[in-house]
Amino acid sequence: MTTLTTDDRPTSRRRRPRIGTALTYLSLVVASLVVLVPLVVIFLTSLKSSREVSDGGALSLPHDWLNFSNYVTAFNDGEMLRAFGNTAFILLFSITGTVLIGSMTAYAIDRFEFRMKKTVMALFLIATLVPGVTTQVATFQVVNSFSLVDSRWAPILLYMGTDIVSIYIFLQFIRSIPTSLDEAARLDGANTFTIYRKIIFPLLKPAVATVVIVKGITTYNDFYIPFLYMPSEDKGTISTALFRFKGPFGAHWEAISAGAILVILPTLLIFLFLQRYIYNGFAQGATK
Repeated sequence: MTTLTTDDRPTSRRRRPRIGTALTYLSLVVASLVVLVPLVVIFLTSLKSSREVSDGGALSLPHDWLNFSNYVTAFNDGEMLRAFGNTAFILLFSITGTVLIGSMTAYAIDRFEFRMKKTVMALFLIATLVPGVTTQVATFQVVNSFSLVDSRWAPILLYMGTDIVSIYIFLQFIRSIPTSLDEAARLDGANTFTIYRKIIFPLLKPAVATVVIVKGITTYNDFYIPFLYMPSEDKGTISTALFRFKGPFGAHWEAISAGAILVILPTLLIFLFLQRYIYNGFAQGATK
């Protein structure tokens, strides 16, 4: 009768972690390729001429690595400067409104008891599950009734009024703030708004940073709402500005790729600079 020696058992156990580690690294490599290969293709295409784009492959190298004429074309013909201005205007008001409305709503839900409180929370949850496209006909009619179509205020109001996720982010942080701070402030004569402004809101800095970054990137990348509610070219954003290079006889992929690089750079730099606030904000909100 044969038995396993003590040398054989650890060897068989060591093989399983090695297989798991190999699969983990393999999945990371595949995920990295899925993300990086399209970016590499866009960058290479932005440096090519129109003939190189039509004759060469997607990963073929450009003949001139210093060919920045496509970037000049994308910036001028795409009116990127005006598009960045419109995008910045929309970002400023929509993010500010989202932070104020989201934090105030979360404060009211957590600190006050009122009828149908659970119903309100359930409606918030249902709103996140309903696809936004299914309500666009009614939403467009409402916006049109206020004469806001083809104005920058239409997307601003829509961005501020449809962000239920920010309310949940603020709600998780407010629940971690002791109610004893509210009671002590009330003994000193502070009203509800003063408690929110001087006690609650200053303690929400991690949540505010998270909402600003997540909401800002979502608004910055959105194409559907600006394209639908701001059809005029002078009101285009950076996402709709790239659409101008798509004509009836084809697309200028070299100019579109150069414009895409110009659009990607600001968000990439901001994300690299503020990524720790995203991770810390979500981690703190999940553990509180």
